[in-house]
Amino acid sequence: MNKVILAGRLARDPEMRYTTSGKAVASFNLAVNRRFNRNAGDQQQTADFIPIVAWEKLAEICGNNLVKGSQILVEGRMQVRSYEGQDGTKRYVTEVVANEIEFMGSKQQRESSGGSFTPVESAPPTGGFGGSQVSDDDIPF
Repeated sequence: MNKVILAGRLARDPEMRYTTSGKAVASFNLAVNRRFNRNAGDQQQTADFIPIVAWEKLAEICGNNLVKGSQILVEGRMQVRSYEGQDGTKRYVTEVVANEIEFMGSKQQRESSGGSFTPVESAPPTGGFGGSQVSDDDIPF
């Protein structure tokens, strides 16, 4: 089974291209957090930058709606392809071909100016489930 699920933020705006037959292609890098142990019990955090490719309608949706910093969830498959470089050597590329992409941030965050993805303050709810207000401290996640 070849299935990849990643959650992260775009490292740059998607690059839109079209094949000679007119198919849309969007490519971008997804910054995904990873924790590791440097010493005994000392956890460090770093980011992996995973190349993502989306095709056709999904590519156009990405090009029209995603910007640097957008938080998304990608479901797809790992692909390794090869090509001959300008110097004649064979090169390999590993990338994730997206089948589905979920937008994880709020619409207000996605529409914020300049691609910055900072939280947007919203008005407090007037009534929660059952008509009573619930504070943020009472939410388990």
